[in-house]
Amino acid sequence: MSLSSCGANILECEVTDINKNGIWVFVKGSEYFISFKNFPMFKNIPVGKIFNITFYSPNHLHWKELDIDIELDSIEHPEKYPLIFE
Repeated sequence: MSLSSCGANILECEVTDINKNGIWVFVKGSEYFISFKNFPMFKNIPVGKIFNITFYSPNHLHWKELDIDIELDSIEHPEKYPLIFE
């Protein structure tokens, strides 16, 4: 049995990597780096909780269990958002 066409890609957001400097997140075809320097609230969070991420259109990342919300613009342009929350 073979499929004539693939189904639609429903994946909108996922954490693709975590290293000592931050988190890589894939969102709607683009990859973003969330550095621990600019987003220190993630630095000491257990890995399993970081992977539990949701994307809300048009540009909102949400970690329900951690009560953390980030706009994609703040990742792309951290210079526009000088306050660092801890």
